[in-house]
Amino acid sequence: MSDEPQAKDDFTEHELAATTIYRGRLLQVREDTVRLPNGQHALREYVLHPGAAVILPLFEDGAVLLERQFRYPLRRHFYELPAGKLDSGEVPLVTAKRELREETGYEAEHWQHLCTLHPCVGYSDEAIDLFLARGLSFRGHSRDVDEFLETLVVPLDKALAWVGQGRITEVKTILGLLWADRLGRGESVGPL
Repeated sequence: MSDEPQAKDDFTEHELAATTIYRGRLLQVREDTVRLPNGQHALREYVLHPGAAVILPLFEDGAVLLERQFRYPLRRHFYELPAGKLDSGEVPLVTAKRELREETGYEAEHWQHLCTLHPCVGYSDEAIDLFLARGLSFRGHSRDVDEFLETLVVPLDKALAWVGQGRITEVKTILGLLWADRLGRGESVGPL
């Protein structure tokens, strides 16, 4: 017997027409006409995203590797876990390994997929795969020419305090830190 509640109604919306209204280097914006469950029509605007991978680099002492970088849309610096978008045809684990090395200079001996995140289901199809990286060793970074960031090794309890203080507000990082806390307490690596 499944733990999932039994669905009583089908609220599926059916695409009637799709229009790409913007196509950039990273994102596309679509406007679709859909048929609602009651037969009425509605417009749905959303962003198509190539997907991404986020890495939870965890040191043997329980500290985490964070990055501090400027994010233009919000015009401020953020503390984040290393992450990056998938290149065309790339599987998320390959992206995670590439981004960890390029951005931070670290490589990991052990990798484990923790979960898939959908950070903004109301307006995007973005999926982010979260990976645990252990057995870290520094090899030297190879950042892109337009990539400016600082790496920090932060004790987990301090990083979690930064979440509570509003110093870390970026969602994939908060979720990754919650995973790290769970692992630090010896809990199994299954769904949260």
